[in-house]
Amino acid sequence: MKILVLNAGSSSQKSCLYEMPEEAIVEEAIAPLWEAKVDWTHHEGMAEIEVKTSTGQKLQEEIPAKSRGEIIAHMLDTLWNGSTQVISKPSEIDGVGHRVVHGGEDYRESVVITEDVKDAIARLANLAPVHNPVNLEGIQAIDDYLGQVKQVAVFDTAFHSSLPDAAAIYPGPYDWVEKGIRRYGFHGISHQYCAQRAAHLLNKDLESLRLITCHLGNGCSLAAIKNGRSIETTMGFTPLDGLMMGTRSGSVDPGILIYLLQQSDDSAQNLDNLLNRASGLLGISGVSGDMRQIQKAIAQGNPRAQLAWDIYIHRLRYYIGAMLAILQGLDVLVFTAGVGENAPDIRAATCEAFGFLGLHIDPEKNQHKPIDIDIATPDSKVRVLVIHTQEDWAIAQECWRHLQ
Repeated sequence: MKILVLNAGSSSQKSCLYEMPEEAIVEEAIAPLWEAKVDWTHHEGMAEIEVKTSTGQKLQEEIPAKSRGEIIAHMLDTLWNGSTQVISKPSEIDGVGHRVVHGGEDYRESVVITEDVKDAIARLANLAPVHNPVNLEGIQAIDDYLGQVKQVAVFDTAFHSSLPDAAAIYPGPYDWVEKGIRRYGFHGISHQYCAQRAAHLLNKDLESLRLITCHLGNGCSLAAIKNGRSIETTMGFTPLDGLMMGTRSGSVDPGILIYLLQQSDDSAQNLDNLLNRASGLLGISGVSGDMRQIQKAIAQGNPRAQLAWDIYIHRLRYYIGAMLAILQGLDVLVFTAGVGENAPDIRAATCEAFGFLGLHIDPEKNQHKPIDIDIATPDSKVRVLVIHTQEDWAIAQECWRHLQ
């Protein structure tokens, strides 16, 4: 069975084609037959396309950035034409799985896409204006280009639908609840995959473990997982809440926003841009939202870059500490995503604060680009894992499940 995965972002489009085994194995991701990435950010008006196959064929090209649908069609054409061909015709694709960022309260698990599902994704675009519309464009492109193939929506919010009301409901007026204003959480596909993968690597039953998964990329979030279910997370009604991120502020006193609106000419749109695109590591350092650039600036003696680092670590420790109380202990701490997987200094600085738990990491293991490895010392009372998140594989598995 061949399953295509579309993972759309605001400025990029990733896609993979998997040949699924007869039984899709939760713990072990397989390499895709074909994978492609489109990036719209490097050259205005142009789309950069990179394609590679499991046999080593590669394609790089730059084409005019027309509509998203036309770009997706061009990308998919490389599946059955040219040097990167891995199938002979589009009808060989049995199903298509889509990452959809916001499922609201409507969808607590993945679903086969119908017209009603499309309408709901469109309606929820006001809660995820950067992502849901592009997710919907990807779905429409498949409708237009591949016809009646079955499509499955895998929601980033679904894993966090198990949050208890005490964690999910804001302490504002109760009519917020009736308006759908609550904490939804995000990065759920990644958090769920990493929890399952951690249990497999440790040869433990997931339901027996208390885990904190740290998804640290340009966007950052934590999840507290108990009995295999998310019981707390740092992102909330939007992905802006919680940890300090690359360009997002994370949690701030809402009174600051009221103050700015009252004392200046700031508009809601300006504040949205400020909090989402001009804050976080970029806002504090003035250098970059990329942790690698922050570390270079620190090495050159930049005090604002150092401050950005210090705030980042402080808030990461702060929220892990809060989750310890919710879990009433900790068995496994997981680091994943771009920063979590590739920044040993971040892992070391974070873990240093939790020595009182008996948590200790092996400095040598931590430094040697560990992937899907336990970097804790043998005597550590908490296991510390670095896991390569495999969201596309998790989406393919959900699609496979619906096709059975």
